Amino acid sequence: MNRIDRNQLSDDDFRLQFRAWIEANYTSPLRDPLRRLTGEEARQWLRAQYRDGWRAPALPAEHGGMGLSLRKQLIYQQELERFRVARPMDMGLRLLAPVLLRYGTPEQKAAYLPRILSADDVWCQGYSEPNAGSDLANLRTAAEDRGDHFVINGQKTWTTMATDSNMIFMLVRTSTEARKQQGITFLLADMATPGIRVRPIRTLAGEEHFCEVFFDDVAVPRANLVGAVGDGWAVGKALLGFERFSHGSPELLRHALSVLKRTGTALGLQNDERYREVLERHACDVADASALYEQVCETALAGGQADDDFSMLKLFNAEATQRIAEAVQELAGQQGGLMGAAPHLDLPEDLEWLYMITRPLTIFGGTAQVQRNLLAARALKLPKS
Repeated sequence: MNRIDRNQLSDDDFRLQFRAWIEANYTSPLRDPLRRLTGEEARQWLRAQYRDGWRAPALPAEHGGMGLSLRKQLIYQQELERFRVARPMDMGLRLLAPVLLRYGTPEQKAAYLPRILSADDVWCQGYSEPNAGSDLANLRTAAEDRGDHFVINGQKTWTTMATDSNMIFMLVRTSTEARKQQGITFLLADMATPGIRVRPIRTLAGEEHFCEVFFDDVAVPRANLVGAVGDGWAVGKALLGFERFSHGSPELLRHALSVLKRTGTALGLQNDERYREVLERHACDVADASALYEQVCETALAGGQADDDFSMLKLFNAEATQRIAEAVQELAGQQGGLMGAAPHLDLPEDLEWLYMITRPLTIFGGTAQVQRNLLAARALKLPKS
């Protein structure tokens, strides 16, 4: 692996080098931030990053990452968006790696971090459950402590890309005696362990990325415990700083607006007053989101606290993207309801898929309702009802 310290580059040189590298190495035909890179295609892309020293921008260099400054992490994200790179399945790096850095044992770091970076292990996240999606404190998947191992029984749902993963990190309940948050434990498991069964869930968008995962007397070694028994609530909330930039980015919002523009052009509505009014209204939302994103990033880069602002951006971007997708549907009429590229509009986009795939934006990563409650309590200091 090439271990060049790219923090020594000027911001402009860093940007140009990464831009040239993406153009030379991103070979997938998928140029859509709403699409997912999966399977071997995703692994090839991540392994190319690892090979050439462009993997893990926020992970410290001593653990195999790039150890970039926050400003260069932002540039890194901007260049991925500029090239419209599809999202790879990379929960091991984005979610598990920071957990291991903070709570993992030296043995766990040595065993798992190199395999995350090389994409030899692909991880999925076992958090949500039936009747315990956004309210994780109510999870019921149980892990019985047998001394040298745990025995797990229960079910996880909306486990993204479980069919594409060989490893899972999960929250399980090890006690019902204390407060709900105190009886949760963080465990790692090999998906090939006897008793683990995966069933894909086919969505209205025609995809099977979300899955149910069933655990029937699954034995997990105690060595796979991250943190202490009962501390899973705190462990599970540890995240990488780089994640804030991608969560708050208006990338999806800008993409949806570009589809709206191309749809209007395909329909010959460039001079239609009603269409122009709709387009300009949504363009104002995109401009507002972009300006706020720049402001919030500058606050974060200056060392200020911007977590609440990123939550606000995530909420605004998700809802605004849905509104634009709805506007595309209304504009396209019957053409917007056809699966696949609309034959009479000469557009590469599947407008029906765009509408369906944006429906979950206000659910995953914290529902719109949860985000509003958090903002009310933390940012506005409103009293709890």
